[in-house]
Amino acid sequence: MRRPGSGKDRLVVLASLGAGILLWEFGTRRLSPAVAAPFSATMSRLWEMTVSGELPTTLVGSLVLFAVGLGMAVVVALPLGLLLARLPVVRIALSDYIALGNAMPMVALIPFILSLFGLDFGAKVLVVFLFAFFPVLYNTVEGARSIRPELIEVARSFRSGEWAIWRDVMIPAAFPYAMTGVRQAIGRALVGMVAAEFFLSASGIGQLLLISARNFDTAGLFAAVLVITVLGFALMGLGRALEDRFTVWRGTGR
Repeated sequence: MRRPGSGKDRLVVLASLGAGILLWEFGTRRLSPAVAAPFSATMSRLWEMTVSGELPTTLVGSLVLFAVGLGMAVVVALPLGLLLARLPVVRIALSDYIALGNAMPMVALIPFILSLFGLDFGAKVLVVFLFAFFPVLYNTVEGARSIRPELIEVARSFRSGEWAIWRDVMIPAAFPYAMTGVRQAIGRALVGMVAAEFFLSASGIGQLLLISARNFDTAGLFAAVLVITVLGFALMGLGRALEDRFTVWRGTGR
């Protein structure tokens, strides 16, 4: 996807956002408030929930769950992906399982996790972890596999040990791919966070969504969804910036 760079591109993006907001505002005014809320009503409800402390309180709990689950997935998946790239036999044996895990709808595993681990915080972290783990692992393995064998041979010819090969060749080369996986994992971790708060014990943003839906508070529902969307967009933008930063660094180091 092309990203806006010039002033003209930014104007196009702003015009598109403005048109979307106008469509949202005037396209929903003819509908019942129980069905859809206009943009103005959604923003008013968002301000009300923020001032009352309802939204910040629920958001903090959700962000802790999101950060712990995503952080654990990244910490486990990155070194495991590099290790699998260095162990071809193990990688070949597990490649189909990794592909299946990456494609699996993780929501289907929530009842199984519920039956094993109950409703506590650890079960929710496991759900977020599973949502985020496979994109990071898959992209890291692919990035490490893309390293030309000649680079490894050159490092060997300079008497580099295994750790030096990881530090000087594998990690720098695979990092841009791993960051792509992290960026994908951010979106999936947010979905996992909401799913865990929906289907396990209701809490955080998931609880706010459930309460708003049950009370036919469409403006509150839209406000919560908007917060999740903006949060995901901002976090993925941060991941993309880091990815671009290290991709440029990799290219200039050649």
